[in-house]
Amino acid sequence: MTWDDEAEVIIVGGGMAGFCAALELVEAGIDVMLLEKQAEVGGSSVMSGGSFAFAGTDLQRRNGIEDNSELLFADLRRVGSYQNDERLVRAYVDHQLGTYRWFAEHGVNFEKLFLAAGQSVPRSHSRNPREVLEDIARHAHASGRLTLRASTPVRRLVRTLSDGPVEGVLAGETDGARSLRARRGILLASGGFSRSDQLLGIFAPAQIGTQRTGGAGNTGDGLLMAWRLGAGMRDMGSIKGTFGGSPKAKPGEHSILLPIYVGAIAVNANGQRFIDESKSYKLIGDACLQQPGASGYQIFDQKIFERGQPGIPTMDFPAKFARGQIVTAPTLIELAKLLAIDAAGLTKTVNEYNAAVESSGIDPIFGRDGLSSHYGALATLSSPPFYAYPSTSTMLATYCGVSVDASMNVCDAFGDIIPRLYAAGEVIGGLHGNAYMTGSAIGKAAIFGRLAARSLIEAADG
Repeated sequence: MTWDDEAEVIIVGGGMAGFCAALELVEAGIDVMLLEKQAEVGGSSVMSGGSFAFAGTDLQRRNGIEDNSELLFADLRRVGSYQNDERLVRAYVDHQLGTYRWFAEHGVNFEKLFLAAGQSVPRSHSRNPREVLEDIARHAHASGRLTLRASTPVRRLVRTLSDGPVEGVLAGETDGARSLRARRGILLASGGFSRSDQLLGIFAPAQIGTQRTGGAGNTGDGLLMAWRLGAGMRDMGSIKGTFGGSPKAKPGEHSILLPIYVGAIAVNANGQRFIDESKSYKLIGDACLQQPGASGYQIFDQKIFERGQPGIPTMDFPAKFARGQIVTAPTLIELAKLLAIDAAGLTKTVNEYNAAVESSGIDPIFGRDGLSSHYGALATLSSPPFYAYPSTSTMLATYCGVSVDASMNVCDAFGDIIPRLYAAGEVIGGLHGNAYMTGSAIGKAAIFGRLAARSLIEAADG
């Protein structure tokens, strides 16, 4: 085959996984060509809440939080209902602290720490994700070994033999696609398929009605190309939206707000709670879809409003209030009228909840006994004014994808490695299982991007 161009390594996708892999490779002296479908890099990574799940960090110690890799491992397995791949969970855990320190070495310091879904202790390390990506990309470009080609969709993976190594890609617009050779291997970091009606229709038809907030280019290109070569898949039956998106959100806006993890409750249009709010917001999102109008309302009071953390998208209550997305009123009855939900139902729900919190600290209806995974005491909703964040289930990411081993080699449907094809980030499945811990998606993008790069380096050295 005649090739139009070549590079030592080709990376498909310019999000967190792609750029972390690129930096690892170029610092090892390997030339990289990074192909990005959109005109700008970032994808879903820069639309996320910027929360990285790390354990045992100096930031945690400074905040008096005791955490370690084994507790993180246990939480990830538990949140995934033990349906996740233990090898991938172990790979995440074994390399997460090293990646945290690697970020610091490259000037990325995390500013805030908070508790979120699936965490038995606060381990969401927050930083504006666009700033993180820009820092990593700047270091990668400074090496002189990275070639970025934006507005360059990849159409196909190329291999000469049906069971041979992947040799390159066809990339570019259909009428001008070019063949690009990767001398040492290809890394798929192309994201998920939250924007694909076709793939959601195949794997998660119940989610088609969810709000779509993932990257505009997340239509499953990488998954389809790997599927064509026989790649196996993981976690496809566990696709769920995320609870907490605003129906009023603008396109491209990170709309997820989660006062439930600092004490709010979630109710439906009848003013009734419908789930233990300390569960993963993936499970809450699924439950929300079963409510009247597929909608919910996060209800909280002034003292919980004051627990918000400006600058952390999922906890920035003042910012959402300023945008008119949070509704407030001096009484629950007036709040219910503004929301057009059942006022008597809401008042009864809050009164019963408050009584249970005051008497035992445990909700007897759903068994809620903490803010997240049994951590943090519940609070009454008794300090006016009262607030509501109308919430729906939103599809930011798909959290499933092609099968990989612990070295990020893509494996076929029988578990055999597809030679010279690697994957990292949202395009892979296996880490999350049935649900999702906040911070583990963008965390795995960074951690597994670096692991894939190391595998490429070792393969080249070998």
